[in-house]
Amino acid sequence: MDLLATIGGATNSLLLTLLSFFVVLSVVVFVHEFGHFWVGRRCGVGVTAFSIGFGPEIFGWNDRHGTRWKLSAIPLGGYVKFVGDLNAASVPNKGELDHMSAAERAVSFPHQSVAKRAAIVAAGPIANFILAIVVFAGLNYFQGRAVLEPRIDIVQPGGPAERAGFMPNDLILSIDGTRIETFADMQRIVSTSAGTALNIVVDRDGKEVPLTATPDLREQSTPFGKQRIGLLGLQASRDPSAIKRLTYTPISALKSGVVETWYVIDRTFNYIGKLIVGEESTDQLSGPIRIAQVSGQVATLGGVGGLISLVAVLSVSIGLINLFPVPLLDGGHLLFYAIEAVRGRPLSDRAQEIGFRIGFALVAALMLFATWNDIVHLGTSFIARGA
Repeated sequence: MDLLATIGGATNSLLLTLLSFFVVLSVVVFVHEFGHFWVGRRCGVGVTAFSIGFGPEIFGWNDRHGTRWKLSAIPLGGYVKFVGDLNAASVPNKGELDHMSAAERAVSFPHQSVAKRAAIVAAGPIANFILAIVVFAGLNYFQGRAVLEPRIDIVQPGGPAERAGFMPNDLILSIDGTRIETFADMQRIVSTSAGTALNIVVDRDGKEVPLTATPDLREQSTPFGKQRIGLLGLQASRDPSAIKRLTYTPISALKSGVVETWYVIDRTFNYIGKLIVGEESTDQLSGPIRIAQVSGQVATLGGVGGLISLVAVLSVSIGLINLFPVPLLDGGHLLFYAIEAVRGRPLSDRAQEIGFRIGFALVAALMLFATWNDIVHLGTSFIARGA
C-alpha cells in the first residue's frame, strides 16, 4: 500500500507540474505572440498562422481572415507567421516575394515600411511587459500585501550590521536616500549591493541615527540554482504588530505593478552584468525543465496566486530575452531594421542569412546549456533528498 501511495503521489505531482508548466508558459507565449499579431493586423499585414507550440499541429481552426490558429506538439514557445514569411522565425521567403502580385505585396510583412516592421516586432516584448504590470497591479489591488515593517529584531554577531552599529529594535528609515517602508524594500537594496558601502538612517528611540554598512557576499540556494547576494546579518521583528496590510487604489496598484516589473528587469540586468565580470554563477540560467519544476512547486505551495505571480516574472524574462540583439530573436530583427533605416536599404540576403545562422547557433547553444543546468540541478536535488 505504501508503494502504491508513493507512486500515486509521484504521478499526481508530475501531472500538476506538467499542467502548471503548460498553463504558465502558454499564457506568456500567447500574450507575446498576440502582441505581434494585433499590431500586425493594425498595420494591414496578413497573418497565415498563429501557433502555441512548435512542430506538428494537434488541433486548430481557421478564422474569417484566413489565419490558422493552432496548438502544436512541442509546447516550448510559439509563433505568428505573416504573409511573406518563410518560417516561424520571420525569415523572408525570397522565392515567394519575387512572384507576388500588387495585392499580395500590400499585405506582405517584408514589403512593409521599416517603421511598421519594427512596431510589429517590438509589440511582442512590449506585450510581455504590459502583462507583467497588469498581473502585479491586479494582485496588489485585489489581494493587498502583508508586509513586515523594517524593524530589526536580531543583529547577527560578527556580521556587517553589528560592525556598523545596528541594534535590536532599530527601525530602518532610508538607504542612500531611498525611503524604506518594508523589510523587503531593505532586502532588495542590500541583496544587490554586496561590497558597496550603504548610508543607512535608522530610528532609534525616536532619534535618527546615521549608519554606514557594507553587505557581505553570501551564496544561497534558490529554486533556480545558487545565488550570490549581499547580506547585512539582520532579522526582522516577528512581533505581530510588525506585520502591516497594505491596500491599493487602482492608481497606486498600477504604480506598484510598474515598480515590480522594473525590479525584475533591474535584477535581470544586474545578474547579466555580474555574470559577464565573473561575479555571478551560470547555474542560475534555467531551461524548460527547471521552469516546469518551479511551476509545480509554486502551484503546490502558492496556489493560483503563486502561479499568477510566476506568469508575471516569466513574462518579463521572456520579453527581455527576446529584445537581445541576436538574429532570430525580436531584438535581432530590430537590429537589422535599425541598420536598414541608417543605410537606406536592407542588408544583403547573404548577410541576413549568415546572421540568422549565427543567431540560431547561439540560441541553440544557450538552450542546450540551460537544459544541462536543469539536469544537473535536478540530479543534485534528488541526491540532497536522498541524503
